[in-house]
Amino acid sequence: MPIKAKQKRSLSIHAHRTSIALEPEFWDVIDKAVREDGRSLAAFITALDDERTAEDSPHGLAAYLRLFALTFVQSSHG
Repeated sequence: MPIKAKQKRSLSIHAHRTSIALEPEFWDVIDKAVREDGRSLAAFITALDDERTAEDSPHGLAAYLRLFALTFVQSSHG
């Protein structure tokens, strides 16, 4: 399976513009979760970033989003 280049998306988190680069497969899962949730992508990722901060996670935001996507897929097929 060929490795796809990361896709970068720009959004505002707590009024700060940022870019997040993830592989397209992770964006696909996050987009599905966003559709199911009903919030905007920015609002959804802001909420996940708030969780990450509250948990004092050692992971950066991109890694945290990958872990979220993995958990989302596992819970959908579990």
